[in-house]
Amino acid sequence: MAMRPTLPPCAVSPEMYQDEILLSPPARRDVTVEQWRDYLVKRAAAHRRCAGCDVLADCLYRSVVEVDVLGFVACTSEAERRTMRRELGIEVRFDSSPYGTARVGGGPVDHAEVIGARKAHPDETCRELAQRLGCSTSTVKRHLRQEREGRAVAVTTIEKPSVGDVLDAFDRLDTSRSV
Repeated sequence: MAMRPTLPPCAVSPEMYQDEILLSPPARRDVTVEQWRDYLVKRAAAHRRCAGCDVLADCLYRSVVEVDVLGFVACTSEAERRTMRRELGIEVRFDSSPYGTARVGGGPVDHAEVIGARKAHPDETCRELAQRLGCSTSTVKRHLRQEREGRAVAVTTIEKPSVGDVLDAFDRLDTSRSV
């Protein structure tokens, strides 16, 4: 009999990680002692469950290097992930456009890849091409517009940090040791 994979804590108890206080942590100076204590208790509980997760390293890497995720993820807040990115010298943009979500693949979409996909599938919509390429619709539209206007821009590749680099940056956070 095949064993079912163990679900990560955030999938088993999403309400814990979607608690408003973890999604938008308060500034200590803006809340009462009781509210601050409530925040610390909820954060510590989510942190303990995250820290014991089998996919913590992958989740942390993706949330720091590949996709700008909102809220409490992989034992970190948004502010802590920004701190780690600064330390690692990387930038991950949050795609808040209504045309699509942030790409979860490996880095920027190559201009030639978008143009090649358009030539290979001329009847597909920009949204369909974006799904095919794993990027946002606005990215496809931007590349197609640059091609039409004759101002295609070369994409510079920035070397991504290793999983070890991300874990080292995480270890330097004060909160990585809190339980």
